[in-house]
Amino acid sequence: MVDLRDSALLRACRGEPVPHTPVWFMRQAGRSLPEYRAARAGLGMLESCLRPDVVVEVTMQPVRRYGVDAAILFSDIVLPVKAAGVDLDIEPGVGPVVANPVRSAADVAALPQLDPAAVEPVAEAVRGLVGELGATPLIGFAGAPFTLASYLVEGGPSREHVRTKALMYGDEQTWHALADRLAQIALAFLRVQVDAGVSVVQLFDSWAGTLSADDYTRYVLPHSRTVLEGIRAHADVPRIHFGVGTGELLGLMAAAGADVIGVDWRVPLDEAAKRVPAGIPVQGNLDPAAVFAPWPVVAERARDVLRRGTAATGHVFNLGHGVLPDTDPDVLARLVELVHAESVTP
Repeated sequence: MVDLRDSALLRACRGEPVPHTPVWFMRQAGRSLPEYRAARAGLGMLESCLRPDVVVEVTMQPVRRYGVDAAILFSDIVLPVKAAGVDLDIEPGVGPVVANPVRSAADVAALPQLDPAAVEPVAEAVRGLVGELGATPLIGFAGAPFTLASYLVEGGPSREHVRTKALMYGDEQTWHALADRLAQIALAFLRVQVDAGVSVVQLFDSWAGTLSADDYTRYVLPHSRTVLEGIRAHADVPRIHFGVGTGELLGLMAAAGADVIGVDWRVPLDEAAKRVPAGIPVQGNLDPAAVFAPWPVVAERARDVLRRGTAATGHVFNLGHGVLPDTDPDVLARLVELVHAESVTP
């Protein structure tokens, strides 16, 4: 097996000198690629995530096309909840929809744990990918407890998260029981991925930016820490933590146990480096919409991200959120070339 500890990605995650700034893109395997659409033709999202052949193919597509420094496992944050036995599906154009939302202590008590055997197809896909990727690291991921809880409580995507916050504020005991159950599911899912061979994990807290720092500290941080510290105790792999709109929470997200903090496009990386403890690398953070501008604009904005990233102990170049569906793949390929060619490294 190839030793990936000296890869640019893992060195950057440890804050060590790198040959170039490593680059990968959240949602790099997705609707922006015609080969992705072909691979998933006639298959539902969650069905695709449990087909090892599809997972391997879709995960490899951006590595072949872009030459990125990492692959990220093709999966979905709600997959382990579905695999545990929760009745949910991903509706096209809507997102995850839960048949029976979780609103009470009895609902929480009825939530099953995740049997690792239920996600064995994911482990099989990871093992296949590790063999194909060779010297390119594979990133595994899971959804953080707050974001998973929001889907379960709301019954689907939400902008205001009213029911979620009402449960948090109004029935704290039930909230913590729910978040703890989801932390255990996320941790079990990540352990399956790590044991199968992923080299890095990322915990996505997509909706944490809707919270104040006080609420995050009280209701969310302990459960994200359960996941991140659980992985630390399980294996020596870097742990990236990312959320959208979390500029005011970056230090707290680091306190949850992350090795690397993902930063969305709203906070410049040099400012983000001041908000996290010394020695914590950052990941990000080109605005995903910027790639629709003329190339000279894209290039200058990417150079600005690279310059600001030098303020941190380490930097992994990425977008500030996922690749948008109408993104031109050729622009992302040029972006990888630029980052590799123009990185400022120690």
